[in-house]
Amino acid sequence: MQVVQDFTADAEALRNAIEGFGSNNAAGFDSGLTGDVEDTPDTGNAFTADDTEFNIFNTDRRLEALRTLADQLAGIDQKKSLIYFSSGMSQQGQDNQVQLRRTVDRANRANVSIYAADMRGLQALVPGGDATQGSRRGTSTFSGASTRNQFGSQAGSQDTLTTIAEDTGGRAFFDSNSFGQVFDRVVSDTSAYYVLGYSSTNAARDGRFRRIRVRLKRPDLKLEYRSGYYAPRDFAHSTKDDREEQLQDQLASDLSATDLSAYVSTAYFRLADNRYFVPLSVVVPGYQLPITKTTDKNKATIDVLGLVRDEQRRPVGRIRDTVRLSADAAEDIRKKTVQYETGFEMPPGKYRVKVVVRENQDGAFGSYETDIVVPDVKRDAVKLSSVVVGTQLQSGARKNDRNPLVRDGRELVPNVTHVVSAGQHLYFYYEVYEPATPVKLLTSIAFFRGRQRLFETPVVETTQLTAPDRKTAVFQFDVPAASLPPGLYTCQINVIDDSAGTFLFPRMQLYVRR
Repeated sequence: MQVVQDFTADAEALRNAIEGFGSNNAAGFDSGLTGDVEDTPDTGNAFTADDTEFNIFNTDRRLEALRTLADQLAGIDQKKSLIYFSSGMSQQGQDNQVQLRRTVDRANRANVSIYAADMRGLQALVPGGDATQGSRRGTSTFSGASTRNQFGSQAGSQDTLTTIAEDTGGRAFFDSNSFGQVFDRVVSDTSAYYVLGYSSTNAARDGRFRRIRVRLKRPDLKLEYRSGYYAPRDFAHSTKDDREEQLQDQLASDLSATDLSAYVSTAYFRLADNRYFVPLSVVVPGYQLPITKTTDKNKATIDVLGLVRDEQRRPVGRIRDTVRLSADAAEDIRKKTVQYETGFEMPPGKYRVKVVVRENQDGAFGSYETDIVVPDVKRDAVKLSSVVVGTQLQSGARKNDRNPLVRDGRELVPNVTHVVSAGQHLYFYYEVYEPATPVKLLTSIAFFRGRQRLFETPVVETTQLTAPDRKTAVFQFDVPAASLPPGLYTCQINVIDDSAGTFLFPRMQLYVRR
């Protein structure tokens, strides 16, 4: 949100700020078109576009703007008044109800009263339409249906404004060409008022609207007060739309919830000169998931929402998925980690990724945010990809020509923690791009504990490219973890381009347990 002019008593500064706004035409907002040409202005077009989805989005954006403004005003003590000038706000059935309820709830919690003014003023609804639009199509003009539709559309666009105003303790002003009364009413309502409070005995967190009635013994006084408030809503009572909003809020929050531990790991592999595939792993400890054999299968799931942005904060990749778990394997899940795999294609550069996860039994959230650096390996002496280590090959993987970790119908699942058991296999995967010709690459993996080398794989030599279309030599190793005594190791990957006389020795940490 951008504040063009903060609170001030300088009328000239306010006038300049208002004059700085230009008019904008919210195309499709008031029309509510559904693709039917009947009773629509004749614009000369061959068809009438369906604006339903646009109207839903437009209304949600306006309500979200009011909610954001109420949150910004929450830190200011006492009652606040917000005057909203509008040309109506139409709802599409139940689609905008979640956002409307959130806006009213936030305004009430912030002690903000919304005063809505219909800037269309007093309108004369002409059966065939006024001079601002073309003649109406169809037979509705001759049957009276056109006039009924216009009155219905106008009333519908005012109903939402009435709801927002009445439920927040404000007032709505319609069918008047004098807008000064809006300001007079705000001054009158805020010049003197009472603040009443109470503690509810209803402990249900069902999110329902609870009405409030205030009565006086004196019959000569008129009461004006908010009609009620929305009760807190726990996860069990939240709807599908509410839960989606919760995920979006966590993703947009500067300080997301961390009740559920989560970790994100990435790598990079070159696909073309300026395109890289970045596999992304999201890991959640299984013991933190409250899943038992009696858990409903619809609740034995994890929702994953993520966003990748570049340095200009533009979105370059999105994640939205649901991971389904087996309640029958609840005991096995508690001993392991739950891992979600996805990937993106992107050019070299610096990125920021944020991932939010939620388990759907109790609704606990977790989040993780980190930087992603995709280097341009063109200038490197040895053009090496990330080194991915895993302990399992996932059978039945969907063939993906762009994901190098999927080969022959099996996908190498990255081991994010680099902790392996003695009975597992260690799979190493990495690629070397554009080696010198004639191709002669030598590579091996050494395992160090301190300065002592305890184990090293045989040297592998290649004289040809594994993937000629990408000018790439692919290396895969299978090292039985039983060959290594339990403990912490430093793994050194030795890569030598014998033709160019260049070399590279990247390292990583690895822990072998019994």
